[in-house]
Amino acid sequence: MADVHRDEPAAGAAALDDQRARTLAWLREEAARGRGFRELAQAVCSHLYRAYPHYSWVGVYMIEGDRLKLWAWDGPQPTQHVEIPLNAGLCGWAASTGQLANVPDVRKDPRYLQCFLSCQSEIVVPIARGGKVYGEIDIDSDRLAAFGAEEETFLQEACAILAERAAADAEVQAAGAGR
Repeated sequence: MADVHRDEPAAGAAALDDQRARTLAWLREEAARGRGFRELAQAVCSHLYRAYPHYSWVGVYMIEGDRLKLWAWDGPQPTQHVEIPLNAGLCGWAASTGQLANVPDVRKDPRYLQCFLSCQSEIVVPIARGGKVYGEIDIDSDRLAAFGAEEETFLQEACAILAERAAADAEVQAAGAGR
């Protein structure tokens, strides 16, 4: 799923805010098309990986029973963690608690499950609606402290859009994704 073309970083905070607004508008349009959740999740992973150069890997995990299963991803290489127990790692913690995890230095967090040697920071944002967590977006960065408060808000908004689609998706319901 690696992509050979990645956009250059936007110049300044205002440009990054504009880019995030464009991404959310794009996501709303894509979600409104009624495509399946898995296809939408893959489009989101690819879009985020291409558009935000400080994202070194992007994945969407969905809850199936007592595990998270990787439904979509984009980055330079696959992860070995295609299934994660709900009690393991930052991903398991975020899915189990329904809380965002933003770790500026993964070497200092004992919950971190290493996927890539180059990863220095990670953010995990639940895909949740009405108190039900369906899954999460997991983003790695090769930069320390790559994700600030604005990034958290942006990704929470993106996950709210994804959660609306997940709640209405037959494949998500059939997989029993969520808890």
